[in-house]
Amino acid sequence: MNNPHVKYQHLIDFCKTLPPTTVAVAHPCDESSLCGAIDAAKLGLIVPILVGPKSKITAIAKKFGIDLGSTEIVDVAHSHAAAARAVELVREGRAEALMKGSLHTDELMGAVVRRETGLRTARRVSHCFVMDVPSYSETLIVTDAAVNIAPTLKEKVDIIQNAIDLAHALHIPEVRVALLSAMETINPDVPSTIEAGALCKMADRGQITGAILDGPLALDNAISLESAAIKKIESPVAGRANILVVPDLEAGNMLAKSLSFLAGADAAGIVLGARVPIILTSRADSVMTRLASCAVAALVANARRENSAKSIS
Repeated sequence: MNNPHVKYQHLIDFCKTLPPTTVAVAHPCDESSLCGAIDAAKLGLIVPILVGPKSKITAIAKKFGIDLGSTEIVDVAHSHAAAARAVELVREGRAEALMKGSLHTDELMGAVVRRETGLRTARRVSHCFVMDVPSYSETLIVTDAAVNIAPTLKEKVDIIQNAIDLAHALHIPEVRVALLSAMETINPDVPSTIEAGALCKMADRGQITGAILDGPLALDNAISLESAAIKKIESPVAGRANILVVPDLEAGNMLAKSLSFLAGADAAGIVLGARVPIILTSRADSVMTRLASCAVAALVANARRENSAKSIS
């Protein structure tokens, strides 16, 4: 493939047509996190507010030749304070998204889910990987591979709805959700197959909206039309899924990393279910992945602005 990042490039190009999203970047105190925020700002995807020890941020910028220009820096003493202040900026209405810098994910998410001062909503917080898999025709969303360890059936409803809402924010025209298990038939000895059947019926009854659901489906049946045909599975989802819902975090983590390291995929990470989208990047992420993560968050923020405008009118 001449351009292995064509799906990400489409996302970024579309975002350039939108107003940039103001993002509170918590503790960008290493080269990759600082550079990622500034690169996204140069493309017009975001307007970063850097939250952390000012002396450390400016020292990193000087060391690696990163031009901060007129970027605002909110000076706080350490990473815990950076997480708390970044969340405050959202609560004050100054930022429409959060971005993880060089602090640990638990530090940032701890500030997000704090009951009194955090960014909780009625929804369960969950993580989505927006994956650009070179060999697959569509953008692929994998959830949840990073936040919910062993989600219950009730929690999976929110996990699925978060992913569906994300797909709509990404302007995916038809959202097709595959509920993954080790097989495509319901087996009382395999709990994930029973939950998949229940979730599909919940979608039939309008308890999950905005997508076509099917499951249980094994991975091959979910993404390969040939495999679905061999198994004689007639479904609008089988072989054509664009959201893969995994049974638990272990399965999701293995699936996402398998796609990354064996299939050459890139994985932009985002957390949903809080008041604003949260960009979770890894030190191992490529420049394109970091930019795509910012673009995804910007699209989610834009969708929320549009929905708010509709509800007001």
